[in-house]
Amino acid sequence: MRSIWKGTISFGLVSIPIKVVAATENHSVSFHQVHTADQGRIRYRKVCELDEEEVPREEIGRGFETEEGRTVLLTDDDMAALPLPTAKTVEILGFVPAEEIDPIQLDRSYYLAADGKRADKPYVLLREALKRSGKVAVAKLALRARESLGMLRVYEDALALHTMLWPDEIRSVSGVAPEEEVSVRDAELDLADTLMETLGELDWGDLRDEYREALEELVRAKAEGTEPQPEELRRRAEAGGGKLVDLMSVLERSVQEARGGHQEGEATVHELSDRRKETGGRAASGRSGGKEGGRSGAAGSGAKPAAGKSPAKKTTAKKSPAKKTTAKKSAAKKTTAKKTGTGKAAAEKSAGATGTTEAKKATAGRSAAKKSARPRKTA
Repeated sequence: MRSIWKGTISFGLVSIPIKVVAATENHSVSFHQVHTADQGRIRYRKVCELDEEEVPREEIGRGFETEEGRTVLLTDDDMAALPLPTAKTVEILGFVPAEEIDPIQLDRSYYLAADGKRADKPYVLLREALKRSGKVAVAKLALRARESLGMLRVYEDALALHTMLWPDEIRSVSGVAPEEEVSVRDAELDLADTLMETLGELDWGDLRDEYREALEELVRAKAEGTEPQPEELRRRAEAGGGKLVDLMSVLERSVQEARGGHQEGEATVHELSDRRKETGGRAASGRSGGKEGGRSGAAGSGAKPAAGKSPAKKTTAKKSPAKKTTAKKSAAKKTTAKKTGTGKAAAEKSAGATGTTEAKKATAGRSAAKKSARPRKTA
């Protein structure tokens, strides 16, 4: 890999010669700007705004515009004379746990390679020290015409450098999150937890840039003289469109799909309005009340209301002749069960009534005996 910068790592009194190489690469599809009439390339020329003539590279310098509108020229010699100790040095400032550095502060990623045989021993020393401590190193370095913070860590068997933004370059997060208070129900959180557990671990090998693949396919098809149908392009575009949905329904459906229970076809889930939510709540209350009333009514009236439901069942049986015999058998069974239950209830009532009558007669006999035992008054 081609190095983009050479210098040394300053680790106390230890100096480690290194080469900095890019750790990432961009696979985006590149385009040229062309004239659509004749496909000629569009070129940009650096032209001086005063004489409107193209300026060669060696005559282009750096200029800083002051608040008064005056331009201050800075030459290469001026830039080289700056008292910058990190011009060719990665100066380690300290070591901290990796958790103390928020990922939002990370910028670009590079690999640090040992530059020469004499750098192997101190390079491995720093790598093993970082491994054993479980920490990362925070450093300063001058790269790409500016001084930056950097984080050094162990990546596999190499040292990696991540340039960092300065603390004052991180913008405030105020105004980003919803300003109004939003309540989330426990049921929604439970479904979200279930979905997270169902999705499981991420297989990094399956990740790919589907947009780039589709773009390359389109370019290849047009180069071969075949173009995708407009309906196919529209279908792909609509497949990635966003929808306003009911959160609970989407969570439930996501859990089902993650578990492999994806049904054929795509169901459109619409967000419920407040009016429909209120109507649904009243209907649910009515159903709940009806069920409770039906249960209390059945408990209070005994077997008679159950017997009153038989005509409705007979009517249902008449509507489906194929199930008539089965319905009659079930009705006969139900009638026998009801008669048996009614007989038992009648027997219990009769026994209760007999016991009550005998108790009343015994009480009346005792009252009569008491009255006859009292002395009568004589005139």
